[in-house]
Amino acid sequence: MRYFIENDDLKVEIDSFGAEVKSVLNKHTYREYMWYGNKKYWGRTSPVLFPFVGSLTDKRFIWQGYEYPMGQHGFARDNEFKKISQTEDEIWFSLQSDLKTLSVYPFPFDLRIGYKLEEGSKHLKVFWEVFNPGDQTMYFSIGAHPAFLVPTTGKDGSMEGNYLEFEGVEEIHYHGNDRKTGLSLEEDLILKLEDGRVKISKDFFDRSTYMVEGKQTGSVSILDAKGQAFVKVSFDAPLFAIWSPEEKNAPFLCIEPWYGRCDSVGFEGELQERPFTNVLKARETFLAGYEIEFM
Repeated sequence: MRYFIENDDLKVEIDSFGAEVKSVLNKHTYREYMWYGNKKYWGRTSPVLFPFVGSLTDKRFIWQGYEYPMGQHGFARDNEFKKISQTEDEIWFSLQSDLKTLSVYPFPFDLRIGYKLEEGSKHLKVFWEVFNPGDQTMYFSIGAHPAFLVPTTGKDGSMEGNYLEFEGVEEIHYHGNDRKTGLSLEEDLILKLEDGRVKISKDFFDRSTYMVEGKQTGSVSILDAKGQAFVKVSFDAPLFAIWSPEEKNAPFLCIEPWYGRCDSVGFEGELQERPFTNVLKARETFLAGYEIEFM
């Protein structure tokens, strides 16, 4: 079911399936900021990644000696959430563990996702709450995957000629991923910036995802060809990714704050040994989130 929240500037549409933002519309200019999910490029808009971010070795994880199957980015994005509260400018959803989830992920949980529009601004705040109602420590990852429409300037309808801006840094160190498995490669790569910016070329996303670790920056903006920002994502996550479909010249890109990431090539450890895994003790709550400003 679709739900709406709004303020004087923005109208936001959220689908209870996956608790996924489907549209953010500027009420004054009628500009749509979110990708519309054309399956020619990518059929989603802003999925929530839980209880895993990215791909796992052989599409499974190991816990207490047992193997559990798990697809890329977990299962929350493919489940119906329950709406638990709503006002004009704020809404909350919940997904709780059941027999189906416990068969592939042996931890009870209550995942709550909230969206709130700031009064008198074009800011959308996203809240994540993960509660562990069980008796044992829980291990999980959570992440965002919002896809933003980018002005098409290339002759082929691509986003070539626009910019990405990384606040407060002169270069970005990142890891790519193996195209076949989706697993993280160990090589440390460097994205050179000029005044904190990089121009998006036709082949900018052809090689792989840009996975950035170590809190190198706290915000990433998309700028048009004239250097004017129109989307800014701010976060305190330990890592983030920048992605658009490889070799498709798609008219959108994703800025993804992550608390967790895919396995590295060659990783064979157990769940609790995965890099960036969050540890949540019994009957405790994990709180995180991020913010998007729409210009």
